[in-house]
Amino acid sequence: MNTLLNKTGAAALVAALGLAATGTTLAADASDSRNGREIYEHFRAGLAEPECPAQPSRWTHQFANAPERLADRSDDTLVLFGHVVESVRAAHLPTEYALIPFVESGYKPSARSSAGPAGLWQMITTTARNHNVPMRAGYDGRLSPVDSTRAAVRYLKTLHGMFGGNWRLAVMAYNAGEYRVFGAIKRAGQTPRTAKPESLGGLSAITQAYDDKLHAISCVIARADDQPRFMASLDRPVRALGPIASSQTMIAMERPKPSPAAAIETASVMAPGSAASALGSVAGASPGASAVASVLSPSPQPASADTVAAFATSSPRRHIVAAGESLWMIARRYKVSVAELLSLNGLHASRLLAPGMVLAVDSLASK
Repeated sequence: MNTLLNKTGAAALVAALGLAATGTTLAADASDSRNGREIYEHFRAGLAEPECPAQPSRWTHQFANAPERLADRSDDTLVLFGHVVESVRAAHLPTEYALIPFVESGYKPSARSSAGPAGLWQMITTTARNHNVPMRAGYDGRLSPVDSTRAAVRYLKTLHGMFGGNWRLAVMAYNAGEYRVFGAIKRAGQTPRTAKPESLGGLSAITQAYDDKLHAISCVIARADDQPRFMASLDRPVRALGPIASSQTMIAMERPKPSPAAAIETASVMAPGSAASALGSVAGASPGASAVASVLSPSPQPASADTVAAFATSSPRRHIVAAGESLWMIARRYKVSVAELLSLNGLHASRLLAPGMVLAVDSLASK
């Protein structure tokens, strides 16, 4: 295997990384994408409570922009939503669970709370580690839509079983913790299979309203099918982020083993439809480009030492963003200006960096 990228392969990689950094969604081959309308119909078909009240709920207005987010071609919400919907359905769970990220993070993978939770599902570090989310120096799996969704769906499947298949109780437990909800059920003299969420006392107002919020969002989205512009906006290819774990394999999955390419893999899932698909179209440019494409693909094979060496020594140099790093810190380290770093990667100054992002840190012209 060639251990150095030639200039053609490197230039293609820079272009791909620039698109990855800006979050631009690229069209994918049919084998690597689904139609947005298919995602929408899968969501509606999987609802446990498809019936909606005649009168809007108190939460309807708050989440009225959910269809707009899904329709926005410049927003990655439909890409992320599609991955979560298919993950939930593969686990044989109601698709109401796919709406949790709307409440928790606004479907923003890089969302962080000052209290500590992070990512689509707003997991705290302890919860993430307990559910086998990869957490190590320089990599926070909570910020990876694939890693965090895999863990969240596995946890929700456990809660779904614990509460007798009652999705409302399960999401309340996701918010407050299963033991608090069990305690409320016991105090009410009920059982998980017969408990009425609205009758449970001793829980916070946020927890008591949690299931109603999700139902309101489901109604807002499901009722948007009478909007021709919304439905037309869904009729487009939507990139698949990565493999979906089946219900049978979900419980048996072991903690992912760290590899030199683990942080690199995140670049392809942090910015859906970006580096991996772009590199797929230029993989034939050079052996080096093909090697890096295999590392960045959504379903990577274990990287060989030669492949990792090719990535680390190729021109231009690249930097994998670690937790807590800023553009200013990275620019200072590589003796470039922040403006050059922004320009080289197609970034805007307002864009937040996330652990695992891959940045080009110097140009071919400087070599």
